Amino acid sequence: MKARAVALRDLGAALSPTNAFNIITGIETLPLRMERHVQNGRAVAAFLDVHPAVAWVSYPGLASSPDHERAKKYLDGGAGSVFTFGLKGGYQAGIRFVESVELWSHLANVGDTRSLVIHPASTTHRQLTPEQRAAAGAGDDVVRISVGLETIEDLLADMGQALEKAAGA
Repeated sequence: MKARAVALRDLGAALSPTNAFNIITGIETLPLRMERHVQNGRAVAAFLDVHPAVAWVSYPGLASSPDHERAKKYLDGGAGSVFTFGLKGGYQAGIRFVESVELWSHLANVGDTRSLVIHPASTTHRQLTPEQRAAAGAGDDVVRISVGLETIEDLLADMGQALEKAAGA
């Protein structure tokens, strides 16, 4: 028992062959996945930037962003796929938007292969006052998304129909 315990303490646990294979496969395909994440993120941000139901988009890859020049300088692979935007309808529009998406998953995670969406004011930050939420960057109008690897046409179609429903909230 001491030999096992000391070896485990000093050397760490060993991965199973399946876990090792999955990690290697994930590392080998990471550049391809990141390219798709960034490409989809850029397309979704551009779509949101001109949509009439959207008040603002916080994505440094957009030319309208105050951080655009820094993003071009430091983010040579692109500005990523996790960002926030604001809905003109505020709190109720945020809830309605998240309830209306069909392809996007309603989760607080980020960086998944699936596209994720959350309305922080009604979920992760709901215990805070409106002033505290606004100070934390989770105001009533804020929606956070993590754009995944799905086909961009499907993502935009789903987002478009959900924005239309949110605008009617």
